[in-house]
Amino acid sequence: MRKLRGHGMPCPLFITIMSDEEREPRLFTLTEAERARQELEPILLEAMDCRRKMAELDHSLLEVANRIMLMGGIVVPYEKTAQLRFERDHLATSIKTALERIQATGCVVKDLDVGLLDFPALIDNEEVYLCWRLGEDRIRFWHRQDEGFAGRKPLDPRDAGSEPSVH
Repeated sequence: MRKLRGHGMPCPLFITIMSDEEREPRLFTLTEAERARQELEPILLEAMDCRRKMAELDHSLLEVANRIMLMGGIVVPYEKTAQLRFERDHLATSIKTALERIQATGCVVKDLDVGLLDFPALIDNEEVYLCWRLGEDRIRFWHRQDEGFAGRKPLDPRDAGSEPSVH
């Protein structure tokens, strides 16, 4: 099992992700990936919003913990702390559910902070990822599985100089 870790959080959230061996791999055509992207975008936005809210709650909980430590534990705001913890746990569950829904399609969440999704595909008989980041109007890039975001190449032949055959 691989784990996806949130970036910059005081209390890291670990979400279990099925490995490739644990799920049936799916290869997308560009049309299928684009259709899935359109359906997944609202789910991704929801997960990103929950992640942002959870980071704020984590910060608040850390402040409470620091105040308790500085005061020797004498004054503990139990109700406020319990409410913050409840809200945080609810958001963590929402994020986990959203990520599971996205992954169930065969799509790979690469970075929840920026909204980066990869769709396994074949280009010239090589398994690659069709790559999309929140804010892009459509899937325009691809990269080899060992390259990552930095290795993105345009799908449009006018941009790439040669036409890859997406299957």
